[in-house]
Amino acid sequence: MNLFETYSARVAAALAALADRGALPAGLDLGRVVVEPTKDPAHGDLATNAAMVLAKEAGTNPRALAALLIEELAKDAEIVKAEVAGPGFINLTLRPSVFTAILKEAVLRGLDYGRGAPKPQPKINVEYVSANPTGPMHVGHGRGAVFGDALANILAFAGHDVTREYYINDAGAQVDVLARSAFLRYREALGETITIPEGLYPGDYLVSVGHELEHQYGRSLLDKSESEWMPIVRSVAIGEMMAMIRADLLALGVAHDQFFSERSLQETGGVDAVAETIADLRSRDLVYEGRLPPPKGQKDEDWEDREQTLFRATQFGDDVDRPLLKSDGSYTYFANDIAYHRSKFTRGFAQMIDVWGADHGGYVKRMQAAVKAVTAGQGALDVKLCQLVKLLRNGEPVKMSKRSGDFVTLREVIDEVGRDAVRFMMIFRKNDATLDFDLAKVVEQSKDNPVFYVQYAHARCASIFRQAREAFPNLDLSPQALAGADLARLTDEAELGIVKLIAAYPRIVEGAAAAHEPHRLAFFVHELASAFHSLWNKGKDSPQLRFVNQTDRESTVARLAFVHAVRSVLASGLAVAGVAAPEEMR
Repeated sequence: MNLFETYSARVAAALAALADRGALPAGLDLGRVVVEPTKDPAHGDLATNAAMVLAKEAGTNPRALAALLIEELAKDAEIVKAEVAGPGFINLTLRPSVFTAILKEAVLRGLDYGRGAPKPQPKINVEYVSANPTGPMHVGHGRGAVFGDALANILAFAGHDVTREYYINDAGAQVDVLARSAFLRYREALGETITIPEGLYPGDYLVSVGHELEHQYGRSLLDKSESEWMPIVRSVAIGEMMAMIRADLLALGVAHDQFFSERSLQETGGVDAVAETIADLRSRDLVYEGRLPPPKGQKDEDWEDREQTLFRATQFGDDVDRPLLKSDGSYTYFANDIAYHRSKFTRGFAQMIDVWGADHGGYVKRMQAAVKAVTAGQGALDVKLCQLVKLLRNGEPVKMSKRSGDFVTLREVIDEVGRDAVRFMMIFRKNDATLDFDLAKVVEQSKDNPVFYVQYAHARCASIFRQAREAFPNLDLSPQALAGADLARLTDEAELGIVKLIAAYPRIVEGAAAAHEPHRLAFFVHELASAFHSLWNKGKDSPQLRFVNQTDRESTVARLAFVHAVRSVLASGLAVAGVAAPEEMR
């Protein structure tokens, strides 16, 4: 049960009833009406802005409309009190039985509490990581990987049909540089002493690629010209790099449903999907021959001072039109990207989400314009930019890695602090804010370490059940038995506050999915953990609030039901974030 959806429907029904009896005009636009928690619990349980946003359209003032709406809502048996606040907001106080029913639902549904009903349409494609296959991933890639994976998890948990996709950038000049670098390592594997010139990749990670080439081809590649060995070495190098990237992602708990090759756009069954895309746009007068002014104050590698083939990006909200062909007749990166997103749409994805690094911010408008064009306005692209990660140890910047040559690899970080710390901390800050990731702080066992604090709350819940089994060996602790407890015994303000947090979980899931913001889930489980730890500490001074009371079996069962619900929501939130929910902290 989503409490807020339920009461949004009841507010809508009350407005419809007012319209039916002529107190309001029919057909009011309810698109901006929301029901949300009150900012101050002392003011009630729910608040709605209905009177504020509808008054003008209804031809009245907000407080007058609020009075009418309160009169109608007062007929609802679950609403104890409805009152106007400020200029026209309405605060609702609900009967305790509403929250008791939600708590029982959370106990019975367990990890499925908060899961949304299936929404088969629209299918959603989430493309994330997509690091160039030219070396190991760095920590910045890790942030995009965790963000994208957590977002896909949230969307799926909310009921959406989600495909997780990785776009392999294997058609650009950078993979030729990779091949030349790997060929040097191949010669090294054959016994030569090599010097890696500037402009090639110096990292030790290519040593194994050189050995693989030596294993497969012996010395045969030495007799070939670059044009002959290039496609061979490039294929092996990309394959080895992608195997390394997949292994690093697996260590992070990230698995994609689809790996899409950029090269396949022009090399599948003799079909050139990029040419097809340009032809389609041209047939609709969205491609023309023209000249562009130089970009103002920013570098654009696709710009050339000549007449060229241009896409009418400005017709779809971009700042300037964009080139599709280079002077040598080859496609620009943008042309390939348009064809790739067109392929997403033809594969059934009307809703697309791309997760990019912050350095690609200038590319967003043109790509969104392209998606509008190639889908004739039927597709939508949301681009989420992940800001930089500053890697620290006890507040000091971490030095570069020997393995990569110029940065700390993601795998090194995972190996040092563990998957859980990386995943939770990567979404414990909004994606568009720079993240300071301190390798020492994220493994501390203290309340100042968010991932430890949340996991410790779950472990405490598990420990309470171990205590209960010792105190009451024959007690039935199944969800069905706990759901039958007398939950009216939960009367302390701190307990009720946590129950209301649990009631908000389905709304948090829906909101995070709708806004494409995984950090909302991380913030929520941290808030729930904090409230639970506070209640635990309160029980030290107030024995009547302790979760296991050997002299009061009924009270114990009620509180165990409460703890089971807390435990389930914490475990659910952590699972969606891709983080373990331990039974004990070691």
